Amino acid sequence: MTLPEPASEVAAQADLPSLFELIRSGGPMMWPIGLCSVVTLAYFVERSLRLRAGHLGTARFGRDVVATVQSRGVKPALELCEGQRSPLARILAAGLRRADAPFLDREKVVEDKASGELRTLSQNLRPLFLVFLVAPLLGLLGTVWGMIEAFSDIALEEGLGKPEELAAGIYQALTTTAAGLAVAIPSVVGYYYLRGRIERFGRRTEEVYREVDDAVFQGASS
Repeated sequence: MTLPEPASEVAAQADLPSLFELIRSGGPMMWPIGLCSVVTLAYFVERSLRLRAGHLGTARFGRDVVATVQSRGVKPALELCEGQRSPLARILAAGLRRADAPFLDREKVVEDKASGELRTLSQNLRPLFLVFLVAPLLGLLGTVWGMIEAFSDIALEEGLGKPEELAAGIYQALTTTAAGLAVAIPSVVGYYYLRGRIERFGRRTEEVYREVDDAVFQGASS
């Protein structure tokens, strides 16, 4: 024999809307917010794949370049870098092309090349940051518009004595704000997570270049 559920629990279960009902209650502004969520997910997955070490340049490749400089010289190491299409290879190639230049000139060339590569990688994250800025504003716009409609309906229907109608309108209006925040928070988290990958790549590239430069200097002095 099963005991009947308390009336409060039954009422709570009946009042809880489904996800589809929440989305539908948000009105037309939920469509652009939903589009923002799709853009965030798709772009985060694409950038995560693009910012892997295999695409940026692995530590193993850096060690191969250092070993090539030490064993065979600068020209074979430059050919090795030119055979790759990774940002790390392009940065190291810029330094190897100026292997005979003074240290400060070579350093300036490499810094400019590295800054350009890192700037390009960072600029490619802009859509995530744009979603972080736009999604809450779309949610706020939907909320303001929904509240305008709620108060307008009450005013036109002379329903000042019916607070349940006002509460229902505000409930629907606030749904868009919650949806906008639900999209914006993962967007900014994903943005800074990928920015962290780029910064780690920058530090790793600097360490690899120092090793390559030391190998070039040792080869020139021997």
